[in-house]
Amino acid sequence: MAVSAPPPSPRNPGPRWGFGFLLWAERWWPRWFFKPMLMAGTWVAVAFMPAQRAHSRTYLAVVLAKPPRLRDIWRHFLSFAESLVLELRVGRGAAIRCVLEPENEADFEALLATGKPALFGSFHFGASDLLGYLLGERGRRVSIIRLRVANSDDTRLLGRRYSERISFLWINDPQNLLFELKAAIEAGESLALKCDRVEFSARTEPFDFLGRRRMFPFTIYHLAVLFDRPVVFCMAVPASGDELRLIASPAFAPDPAAGRDANARAARTHFQAVLVQLETLVRQHPLQWFNFLPLNPEAAAPDPQGHTH
Repeated sequence: MAVSAPPPSPRNPGPRWGFGFLLWAERWWPRWFFKPMLMAGTWVAVAFMPAQRAHSRTYLAVVLAKPPRLRDIWRHFLSFAESLVLELRVGRGAAIRCVLEPENEADFEALLATGKPALFGSFHFGASDLLGYLLGERGRRVSIIRLRVANSDDTRLLGRRYSERISFLWINDPQNLLFELKAAIEAGESLALKCDRVEFSARTEPFDFLGRRRMFPFTIYHLAVLFDRPVVFCMAVPASGDELRLIASPAFAPDPAAGRDANARAARTHFQAVLVQLETLVRQHPLQWFNFLPLNPEAAAPDPQGHTH
C-alpha cells in the first residue's frame, strides 16, 4: 500500500536564503548602499508575490478609502521589509529602546510589577513581534505562541538571544497545543499571542473593525477566565532610530465571582475597546498593518428571527 508523503512544512514567502542574506547585507553593507538595495528588492517582491500584492491592495483600499497606487503597495511591502530587518538586528544583539506611552502606562507597569503571570495579546501590526521577547527583559517567563515555519531566521535568532526567559508553543499541532498551553500556564508562565488571524483559532466572535463587523479570535479571554489570568494588549510603532513607541491597553481581569456570562460580556467590551485603539493606530500608520492575507471575514448578518446567514 502506498504511503502518502507528509504535507510540506509551511514557510514564509520569498527565497530560502532571504533572511540570511538580509541579515548579512544589513550588517556589512554601508547604509547608503543597503537602503536603496532594500528598496529595489522590495519592487522584486511586489512583482513576484501576486497573492500578497492583491491582499495589500484590498486592505489599503479600505484603510485609505481610495484605490491604492502601485507605489502605495510597494511602500506597504517596504515597511514590512524594514520591520523584518529590525527583528533580525535585534536577534543578533542590537539594543532597542521601548518608550511606553502615557495612556494606560500606570496600569501596565502595575501589572508587570505584580509578577503575576498574564496573557499578553498583540496583532500583526508594527513591531509587535518583538514585544514577547522584550517582556523577558522585564523579568517575565514568557511562552510565545507561534506558527513554526521552515525559513524563519528572525524567530531562531530572537529565541536564541532571549532563551533564558523565552520559550515557544507551536500552533502547527492544535491537539498538542492545548496540553502545552495548560502546562505553561500552570507552571506560572505568561503567554504572548497574536489575536487577529482566525485560521488557527477555535473560538471567534464578531467585533467592529475597519468599518465592518468582522470575526476575530477570542481564545485569549477564554484562557483568562479558565485560569484566572489578566489580559493586556500591547502594540508597538517604530519611532526614530532603534526606538519603539509601546501602546498598552487597559488590563482585563476576570472576576471569579461574576459567573461565565458576566465575564464574557466584560471580555467582549474590553476587546472591542482594544480594537478601537488598534484601528486608531492603523489609520494613523496604515503601512504598519502586516497581514498580507485577506482581511478578517465579515460576520454573518442575523435575520429578523436572530438566525445568521
